[in-house]
Amino acid sequence: MFEYRSDPETGERYLAVGVRGETVLRDPFLNKGEAFTADERDSLGLRGLIPDQISTIEDQLHRVEVQYALKTTDMGKNVYLNGLMDRNETLFYRFVIDNLEALVPVVYTPTVAQACSHWSRIYRRQRGIYITPRDRGRIADILSARPVMDPPVIVVTDNERILGIGDQGAGGMGIPIGKLALYTAAAGIHPERCMPVSLDVGTNNAHLLEDPLYIGYRAPRLRGEEYNDLVAEFVAAVKKVFPDALLQWEDFSNNTSFHNLHTYRSEIASFNDDIQGTAAMVVAGLFTARREHPRDDGGDRIVIVGAGSAGHGIYKQLEYAMLKAGTPESEIPERLFALDSRGLVVESSSLTGHKKDLATPRSIVDGWERGDGLPTLLEVVRNVKPTTLIGVTGQAGQFDHDVITEMARHVEAPIIMPLSNPTSHTEVTPISAIQWTHGRAMVATGSPFPPVTHNGVVHRIGQANNAFIFPGVGLGVIAVRAKRVTNGMFHAAARALSRATPEDLVAQGQLYPDISSLRPVAREVARAVALAAIEEGVADPVEDVDAAVEREIWEPVYLPMRPA
Repeated sequence: MFEYRSDPETGERYLAVGVRGETVLRDPFLNKGEAFTADERDSLGLRGLIPDQISTIEDQLHRVEVQYALKTTDMGKNVYLNGLMDRNETLFYRFVIDNLEALVPVVYTPTVAQACSHWSRIYRRQRGIYITPRDRGRIADILSARPVMDPPVIVVTDNERILGIGDQGAGGMGIPIGKLALYTAAAGIHPERCMPVSLDVGTNNAHLLEDPLYIGYRAPRLRGEEYNDLVAEFVAAVKKVFPDALLQWEDFSNNTSFHNLHTYRSEIASFNDDIQGTAAMVVAGLFTARREHPRDDGGDRIVIVGAGSAGHGIYKQLEYAMLKAGTPESEIPERLFALDSRGLVVESSSLTGHKKDLATPRSIVDGWERGDGLPTLLEVVRNVKPTTLIGVTGQAGQFDHDVITEMARHVEAPIIMPLSNPTSHTEVTPISAIQWTHGRAMVATGSPFPPVTHNGVVHRIGQANNAFIFPGVGLGVIAVRAKRVTNGMFHAAARALSRATPEDLVAQGQLYPDISSLRPVAREVARAVALAAIEEGVADPVEDVDAAVEREIWEPVYLPMRPA
C-alpha cells in the first residue's frame, strides 16, 4: 500500500501511496487525520473527507492531551490509547514517546492485565492474527495474507498465563499488542514490522466460556500432541513466509514455555521474554547494585522465590553470569537457591523437568538448622544469609516481616526484588522492605512504585521493566539479521542496561534508569546485542554496527505523501 521513496531532484523523502480516498484514512499507518496538506487531499482523493482545517502534529497532540485528560481511570485511558493506535499510529507513538513515564504503565503493565480480563467487552477493532485449531493446514496462508514489513517482529501467546491473572483465552491478545507497542515506542521498530499473534487454542476459564460476549475459540484448552502439532505448524509457517523473522514467545504456561523455547530456539531467531528477558533484567540490576555496594568476599548469595519460567530463567542467566565472571562451577549450588510453593527445591529422584536444573544438592541442606520437610523461605534465609532476594511468585506478601528482618540481620545492603505483576501481587511493598531493613535495602519492583522516604532519606524505587531489555534485543537482532538469540546476547543486554543506569540514581537506591530513558537505553542494548551476535557467529559481520542499528529506527513524524 505504500513505499518509501526519495525525490530525484530535491532528495525529499516521501511515501508513495498506492490507495486513495477512505482507504487511506482507514489505514492507521497512512492516516494523518486533519494533518494532510491541501495537495495531499487533492492527489489522494481526500478532499471533503476530513475537516477543512489543516493541523500540525503539535496541534493534534494538544487535542489528544485534552481528550486523554477526560479519562478518569487507567482502564479508560488504555481503551482510548488503543483506539488512537487503531486510527493514527504516528500520532499514537509520538504521544507515547513524549510521555513515556506516564503512559507505559497504561499501555502495558500493570493496566494491560485489566484490559486482557475485559478484552471481549472492550473489543473494537481487529489488530493482529488469531490462529485456532480450525486453521490447521492453512496457517502459512493466514500469515501470507497479513501485509507486513519484512522481516517482522512477531510476538505470540497462547493466552494461558497472562501476567498474574492466568488463562484469559482470546483476551491474551492484549499482551502481544502491548509488547509490540513498546518495541516501537522504545526501540523504534517500524509499526508495519510488528505482528501480534494469538494462538487461540481454547480456554479453561469457565467464566469466559459462559460469557455470551466472549469472542474467542469457545472450547476447552487444546493439550498434548494436538497442541504441539499446531505450534509446530505455526513455527514452520513463520519460517516459510518470514524466514528472517524474530519470534518472541510470551505468557505461555511453564510446561509449554520451556518446550517451545528449547524445541525451536535453534530453528529460528526466537526467545521467551518471561524466561530470558526477565533474567537479563535481574542480572542488570545486580550489576548496578554492585557498583554502589561492592562485596568484599567477591560473591553474592541469591535466593529466587518462584521456580516457574521466570525463576528458571533468572537462575540460568545468573549461573551464566557467574561462570563468565570466573566463579568455579562447583560453587554455583552454594550461591544460587530456588524455592517453589513447597519450599526449597532440593535434589530428588522425583524431580522432573526444568526444576532439576534448579535443585540444591541435598548435601548442602543436610547440615542446616531447620524443621522437618523441605526448607521454608525463612529457613533458607536463616541458613544461606542471602545478599539478594528475588520474588517471581505472583503471590502478594511472600516476603513478610520475619523474612526481611532475618535477611537484614546478616547483610549490610540487602538487594530485594519483588518482581511479580500486577502491583497487587508484589511479594513485598517497597515501603515495608525499606522500613524493615532500617533504610538499608536497595529495592526494585516489577510494577512502578513511588519513592519511599525513611528517616528523612528518599529512596528511589527502580522498576525492573522488561521494556528495558526486549525492545533493544529485537532491534539488535533485526539490525544484523541474527539467525539465533543466545544467552550471550542477553548477557550483553544486561551489561548495557547496567551501564545506562545513571550514577546519581544508583546513589538514591534506584537500580534501573527512568522509564523516560527507554529510547536511548534501547539503542545501547541493541548495539551490545548486535555485537554479541556477530562475536558468537550467529550474525554476519557488519562494517558499522551503530549505523546498522540507526537504519532500523523509525521516528513518528509525518512524511509527505504522493500517489504511487
